[in-house]
Amino acid sequence: MDQTFATIYIILSSGGILVLGLVLFYLQKTLNRTRAEKQRIEMESRKLAQQCETMELPSIEAKLNPHLFKNILNSIQSHAFQTYYALDKMADVLDYILYESNKGLVTPHEEIDFALNLIEINKVKISPLFALTIKQKIDEDDTVYRKKVMAPLLSVDLIENAFKHADLQKNDSFITILFELKNGIFSLTVVNKISSRSALQKEKSGIGSSTFEQRMQILYKGHYTLDRHIDNDTYTAHLTIDLNEKAAEMSAS
Repeated sequence: MDQTFATIYIILSSGGILVLGLVLFYLQKTLNRTRAEKQRIEMESRKLAQQCETMELPSIEAKLNPHLFKNILNSIQSHAFQTYYALDKMADVLDYILYESNKGLVTPHEEIDFALNLIEINKVKISPLFALTIKQKIDEDDTVYRKKVMAPLLSVDLIENAFKHADLQKNDSFITILFELKNGIFSLTVVNKISSRSALQKEKSGIGSSTFEQRMQILYKGHYTLDRHIDNDTYTAHLTIDLNEKAAEMSAS
């Protein structure tokens, strides 16, 4: 009887060990599966994060590139408008040269408009930060303002020389142009800072356009003054014309 109980005990004990072993085996297998699943999840998470970063970069670039493109288009549009505006002024200048100047004399009003158009065309060449100042002190009620008493294209030499001899790309450079008309006296003053590369620095008397002065001498002898001088790096040209005599001639004829 005792032997039978001993046998049963041994069997039960062996079964318990077996069950315990099976339980431990199952737990270990489950733990390994859990670790593998955890590693898989972590790997999938890293892949997903990389995919998100990869998708985010083109998204940012897609936002930046259109802005850059738009800025470029705005710049082109600005230059295109400036070019169109200059061409429009060029058309006015050509009309003036081809038609009005052939008439012999023009009004101060027409010559000033021509000069302003000429300035607008030259503005295409200058830096946005260049100091260009245009002033007008015109008495529009002056009797000569709308009378044909002025030789055409008189303002070309002084204005063109200013743009020619100034450094149009330097921020500290400048051109100042002043138109005046009062009591039949027309005057044009042009002041510019001379470029360091300009030959004007070596000329004590200035540009010295002999053709321009000969023309003034023929047309307005004794009724005009032309002063030009250099002070340090600043060039000043001042033209004054008394138009009253021409006005009297036109009234008498």
